Amino acid sequence: MAFLVCSVRPGSCFAGLKPQTGEAQNMRADRPFRFAVILGTNEIASAVAVRLHQAGFRVVLSHDPLPPVIRRKMAFHDALFDDAVTVEGIPAERADSGLQIRSRLAQAPGIIITELGLLDLIVIQTIDILVDARMQKYLATPDLRRLGSLAIGLGPGFAGEVNCDIAIETRPGKAGQIVRQGYADQPDGISRRLGSHWGERFVRSESAGRWNTAIEIGTRVFKDFVVGHLGNTPIRAPFDGILRGIIRDGTEVPAGVKLLEIDSRGRRANWAGTDSRGQVIASAVMEAVSLYKPGGIEKAGHSLHLVK
Repeated sequence: MAFLVCSVRPGSCFAGLKPQTGEAQNMRADRPFRFAVILGTNEIASAVAVRLHQAGFRVVLSHDPLPPVIRRKMAFHDALFDDAVTVEGIPAERADSGLQIRSRLAQAPGIIITELGLLDLIVIQTIDILVDARMQKYLATPDLRRLGSLAIGLGPGFAGEVNCDIAIETRPGKAGQIVRQGYADQPDGISRRLGSHWGERFVRSESAGRWNTAIEIGTRVFKDFVVGHLGNTPIRAPFDGILRGIIRDGTEVPAGVKLLEIDSRGRRANWAGTDSRGQVIASAVMEAVSLYKPGGIEKAGHSLHLVK
């Protein structure tokens, strides 16, 4: 579900917004909890959601179809389809309206996941923490400032004090570095190493089409095994290993996206729960949250890894 995002300035699309009546007014009547919205339902978004939830925030994940999620056992994504999903012991539940979200946030012990976009969520309550974790490396980056009390952008395209309050690096080798001013690194197209493989552990779509598969994440596959079909084209495993990630069956996918990932590490293969990269990025988000003071970001009495 696409949504429009723009900063709140004179002349902007939010500048003349009037107080709303009905459902929106009822939802914004008070602020009984700290509210965090994360854009994205992938494994990075989910790792951030886990940490924010553990810190006492009520968390909503907002789904965006691009790029499709492959590491689904590391993510809350499949709760969108009413699957029973837990990550690090925390459950997720789908909600389809603002009133449902408001009600479940007030009583549910876990994460809320929705297809509602940001414009639908800002009427629920003032957003305390807004994190864009969609990892849309090659798409236009929105300006998130003032849409939440603290807006954090993860990865390429985000710049501290330009289109978010704080940016955080996601690039392998620099993941978790806080960018207080200026842009996070642009993508270089180089995947991090996993076992003995780099980017070749992924299979990408050569054309748009409907993806079909009956193979579950965690299954051991062998080189040239047919893992699924993109339209009528069989998609084969590039080498022996464990299926670490795969797009959900029945998804319409564009050309050029990752369809699946193979982990060749044998018994050391990992396909469920938060991984080390997600944990590092989530920890950086929590550090950024700890720095936040109304009116700006301040040092909180401890050293930071800041990138100018």
